[in-house]
Amino acid sequence: MSLINGVFNLLFLVLAAVIFGMSVYALVHALRVPTNAFLAAGKLQKPIWLLILVLATLFSGAGAWSYFNAFLLIGSEGFLGIGLGIFSILAVIAATVYIVDVKPAVKGMGGRGGNNGPYGPW
Repeated sequence: MSLINGVFNLLFLVLAAVIFGMSVYALVHALRVPTNAFLAAGKLQKPIWLLILVLATLFSGAGAWSYFNAFLLIGSEGFLGIGLGIFSILAVIAATVYIVDVKPAVKGMGGRGGNNGPYGPW
């Protein structure tokens, strides 16, 4: 039974880390996109997205950290439970909406430099 508990605890630890990674990725991308790209794409303004993604990163990071500490303490002795909480679920929803909807809409709008030559990408 402890092997099954250990596998499930490790699975949920990895899931919490993936949620945190998604939030960080979305936040870093939003920081790099110019403000006018959000307006041109018809999306929420950049400060609103930054606020949403900062909160998502903080909540998912706190969830992953607490799950990591519980995993180190309990290990495979008992099942930790899902333990992601409503805030981690909201964080994954916010990061997914940004990555799937906003990121493609603002992609290539007034970015920094890039590798575009006079005849296209090189």
